[in-house]
Formats: sequence, C-alpha cells, structure tokens
Amino acid sequence: MVIAVLVTTVAAFVASAAWYTAFGRVRARLSPAGAASGPSPWRMGAEFARTLVLVTAFALLTAAVGVDGIAGALGLALAVWAGFPAVILAGSVLHERVPVRLAALHAGDWLVKLTLVAAVLSVWR
Repeated sequence: MVIAVLVTTVAAFVASAAWYTAFGRVRARLSPAGAASGPSPWRMGAEFARTLVLVTAFALLTAAVGVDGIAGALGLALAVWAGFPAVILAGSVLHERVPVRLAALHAGDWLVKLTLVAAVLSVWR
C-alpha cells in the first residue's frame, strides 16, 4: 500500500501542477496572491506533503468503507469532492468574497486530483 500511495501522490502532484500551469494566467488575473506565488522549493515540498496527506486519507477511507473497483472509487471521489472541497470553496465565495471563477478553478483542480487518486488507487488494489 505504501508504494501505491507514493506513486499516486506523485501522479496527483504532477496533475495539479499541470492544471495550474494551464490556468496560470487566469489564476494570476483573479488572485494577486496567486500571481505573486511562484513555484519555490519550499512551496513545492509543502504541496507534495499536502497531496500525500490527501492520498493517504483517501486510501484509508476507501479501505474503511470497503470500496472495491474503479466505479465505487470514482463515486466516492465525487462524494468527497462535493462534500468537502466544493463546500469549502463555496463558503469562501459566500463569506470571503473569493471570486467565483477563482473558486471554480480550485474546484476543478480538486475534482481532477480526486478522480485521478481514486482511479490510480483502485487499479492498484
């Protein structure tokens, strides 16, 4: 399981980096903080650690609830996305005045990341 978590973490980290590279100009227009934060070594390390925590938690959750197969894992990923990052990001729009497009950009990253994590972990099992 450790190798599966590490491989999945690398895949999710790379996918997220590709997402924000593809939408970098949009992010820079919508977020002054995003425009100012380049890929420094400590930020990349911190982001890798965050992704490792996410992948580990998702792997433990799938095992705890007995998810078997890619369809079940993708369904769980969608439920986790809707119940956590999407709700938190909606709250940031509602209460912190985060632009809807910026929250949508982050929500898209989370959806891609969670579906990738679910797919890779379910195939590995």
